[in-house]
Amino acid sequence: MIRLSHIAISAVALVIWCGAAWALERFPPPEFETAYERPTTAIPNPPPDVWGYVDAAVLLAALGLASYLVLHRRSRKAIFVLMLFSLVYFGFWRKGCVCPIGSIQNVVLSIFDPEYAIPAAVLIFFLAPLVFTLFFGRTFCAAVCPLGAVQDLVLLRPVAIPGWLESGLRLFAYVYLGLAVLFAATGSAFLICRYDPFVSFFRVTGNAGILVLGICFLLVGIFVGRPYCRFICPYGSILRQLSRLSRWRVTITPDECVKCRLCEDSCPFGAIRKPTADWPASEYKKDKKRLGLLLLIVPVLVVLGGWLGYSVRTQVSRMHATVRLAERLYLEEHSKVVGTTDASTAFRATGKTTQQLYDEAANIRARFATGGWLFGGFVGLVSGLKLVGASVRRSRTDYEADRASCLACGRCFEYCPREQLRLKKTEQVVSKS
Repeated sequence: MIRLSHIAISAVALVIWCGAAWALERFPPPEFETAYERPTTAIPNPPPDVWGYVDAAVLLAALGLASYLVLHRRSRKAIFVLMLFSLVYFGFWRKGCVCPIGSIQNVVLSIFDPEYAIPAAVLIFFLAPLVFTLFFGRTFCAAVCPLGAVQDLVLLRPVAIPGWLESGLRLFAYVYLGLAVLFAATGSAFLICRYDPFVSFFRVTGNAGILVLGICFLLVGIFVGRPYCRFICPYGSILRQLSRLSRWRVTITPDECVKCRLCEDSCPFGAIRKPTADWPASEYKKDKKRLGLLLLIVPVLVVLGGWLGYSVRTQVSRMHATVRLAERLYLEEHSKVVGTTDASTAFRATGKTTQQLYDEAANIRARFATGGWLFGGFVGLVSGLKLVGASVRRSRTDYEADRASCLACGRCFEYCPREQLRLKKTEQVVSKS
């Protein structure tokens, strides 16, 4: 919701600009008998977005510090302090923008629209957390992301979520990612930015519906650890997969695991994996058959999902303003509606023909048809792989932090008795020196 003060300021600026433009040309330029050439007006280049590069520098510094605190210092308190800084700086001070989560759309648009040039700072915001995740795990989620920080602060009475339910809820993040890519690629909308549930808190203004959505997430976040990060965030779904390949990862204990289970109780995100029991031979044969059946189902789900995505192309394409305008003009020309809209009136003033608009809308719908197949196939593939992953058994001898699910918050460090013993030894060495 735009404030009246902003509207007034914009109106005054517009009047001043129009008045200045009128004053420059209210008298015709003099005519010279000699061969006089009017000089070309020199327009200076716009100043660079200094704040964008400052934000990028702060992001890189915060990512480096977070990786150090998580993997080397192993301090939950220090991670928490950095998390507060990120919330204040990237959230309330910089109003949640530039955001690595929303930068997904800028990158996609730059790929599909040759006229769009992605700013360097936005590209850094998109790539930097991905690179750090490949080397150090999800340290961006641990202490740098303001959206994760605001949810972490309200987590008071965490409850455990069954693994099967958590795996199913995570599918929403992939669906959201696919839709965001589809709409950005077609130039329809930036869904992630439009429906950011916490931007209203950071900017202390905004759409009332989005504000209510953010409040709902925070209320749920009192009991469920970071619900947006785990089940909705599209950037988190990318980081989740990259963290499986990370060079270094979070380890609960600095040495041997004594299986005290304290780390399991401390994790509010269900990221601690238990030691596995021996695999009976009878169960091995059953699981092998089930795995083979699921592998055969995966391509079926891909085709089915692609068909469903293609079948709703007409409805989904209405997210694009050109398609909506074309449909409106068609209704007006065939007297199926009464009156006109501002958009249709403005289009007629351009002098373009309705056929040109219809052709452009048809091209956009054709892109949605292709994108619908890809989007639906992507969702079907993710669903199939989730089923396959649930049927695969992995052997573990100790309690371990799951590479994909662990948000590197450091809570388990404080609960591990071996970690406390290491800290005491470190303090004794420091005191003696």
